[in-house]
Amino acid sequence: MKTKTWTLTRRAALSLAAGAMALSAAATMPGGAAVAQDDPLKVGFVYVGPVGDHGWTYQHDKGRQAVVEKFGDAVKTTYVESVPEGADAERVINQLAQSGHDLIFTTSFGFMNPTVKVAKRYPDVMFEHATGYKRADNVSTYAGRFYEGRYPIGVMAGRLTESDTIGYIAPFPIPEVVRGINAFTKGLHSVNPDASVKIIYVNSWYDPGKEREAAETLVAQGADILVQHTDSAAPMQLAEEKGLIAFGQASDMSQFGPNAQATAIVDDWSDYYIDRVQAVMDGTWESQDTWGGLNSGMVQLSDFGPKVPEDVAKEATQIVKDIESGDLVIFEGPIKDNAGEVRIAEGEAASEEDLLSMDWYIEGIDAQLPKN
Repeated sequence: MKTKTWTLTRRAALSLAAGAMALSAAATMPGGAAVAQDDPLKVGFVYVGPVGDHGWTYQHDKGRQAVVEKFGDAVKTTYVESVPEGADAERVINQLAQSGHDLIFTTSFGFMNPTVKVAKRYPDVMFEHATGYKRADNVSTYAGRFYEGRYPIGVMAGRLTESDTIGYIAPFPIPEVVRGINAFTKGLHSVNPDASVKIIYVNSWYDPGKEREAAETLVAQGADILVQHTDSAAPMQLAEEKGLIAFGQASDMSQFGPNAQATAIVDDWSDYYIDRVQAVMDGTWESQDTWGGLNSGMVQLSDFGPKVPEDVAKEATQIVKDIESGDLVIFEGPIKDNAGEVRIAEGEAASEEDLLSMDWYIEGIDAQLPKN
């Protein structure tokens, strides 16, 4: 099944040295073909993880490749991978701006302040920051409503679990992640109120070792389904090894779990990147904020796996359609937190501010939210 959505916040790093190597290497197009055109539009991408993470960064780089495929020699793209959030990011972003890039995409939440700082120095350069909230005349923001994809996979998990225990591997206790956990749990409990969600935070966006260790711990605690908001395929691989069910994150991970993957929440940045590059070429680029949902195409559900019965697939497909049409509003009251306090009143829906600042677990999650 290929449906549609668009995501928030990112990632943690490997080494600036590796990023610098990618910067010099990426002066050629994918496949090594050099750009051969007078004054092509120079477009830069800054990644928090490696392009081979098969998750968040992998999907952003597929978006970059779509730009190259669309515009050919009219663009020259550069990417820097595995850039740590913080001072190192500012240096990399500044280097791209200083070296004549016309448009720069910075693809992690922790790149927000560095992006804004550099943008002040280069008012003629356009910047696009993924998952942030700070904008300027030459800084746009964009993200996806990944939580919309997590509600239907919660319903699927509720139908597919036999142990009534779901393991959830999370990166950091930030609103994007908490929103996703709450949406998943809401979907889960809509069909299986007896199921429980066990959550382990690994304090990293991409760390295969930590992710696998967390997955093993959750399985030892009785989980027969694994869900992740982290970027490596390690949990999917473990599920495949143990004959369990798992849901992919950011990209279709079925190659790592052909039998295990039920579906994956896939981030698709290609159309957005192409549109924003076209806007710069046309001279129509303006600062804006984009937060797309299932009806936008920014995030999609991948094809259902072999362990998903037809009735469960049909139910999930209908739920996606209902979310796309607005017939199903995920965070519609009454909703209480897990301390019993009403957070969203009956007859009301969560505001954008409520969603973007969500720092509480919904009723039914038997855990305390760690302090970020």
